[in-house]
Amino acid sequence: MRRRAGVEYLDLDVTADESVAVAVKQVIDRFGRVDVLVNNAGVGTSGAAEEFSAAQSQDVFDINVFGVMRMTNAVLPQMRAQRSGRIINVSSLSGFVPSPFMSLYVATKHAVEGYSQSLDHEVREYGVRVLLVEPGPINTPFGDHSVQADTPLPLYTAGRANYEEVLAKNAKSGDDPAVVAEVIVAAAADRNPKLRRTAGSTAARISAVHRVAPARAFDRVIRRFNRMPN
Repeated sequence: MRRRAGVEYLDLDVTADESVAVAVKQVIDRFGRVDVLVNNAGVGTSGAAEEFSAAQSQDVFDINVFGVMRMTNAVLPQMRAQRSGRIINVSSLSGFVPSPFMSLYVATKHAVEGYSQSLDHEVREYGVRVLLVEPGPINTPFGDHSVQADTPLPLYTAGRANYEEVLAKNAKSGDDPAVVAEVIVAAAADRNPKLRRTAGSTAARISAVHRVAPARAFDRVIRRFNRMPN
């Protein structure tokens, strides 16, 4: 356990059961309870769905989805025992809309959304809530560390390059990361929390369009947003 600026840091690998168990035990031993879990660990992907092998897809799911499940299962017994707790899962704009050439990442975020919504109904009677935060483009180097497809195909080269340009442009003009932090704090502190909250101007705007636009019109919005031909 390391300390810096009033924060204590623990080593944690969300893909390893033992690491998760040790980290959560350290927190409970130190503080006697767990009030909030924020599942923020995740990795992006760059490439068409067809370009990712099953093994590589499993590795991404192990971080983005099963990591969420491991951490959640580790804290739920304590939260149920204390009859209170918030589990906040950081999803994405891609958790409710398609994103071409991010299909594997989108699949993980859709999985997190379905898992979170269903789990929230299972544990609510024990004083625990499971909530979603859905950021849009945020000005961070997240895209620079995306997993590249392990079986790239020449026919997707142009589309992949276009996607990377769009991602870089959106990130550069994206919201400050503090916007996401503020939404997470609101989700943790709200006495009557909403199941999902968008974070950032783009996510809010596209979410509003998604709710009211006909399917065909929204499909055109997605293709235009991603600079794809109609």
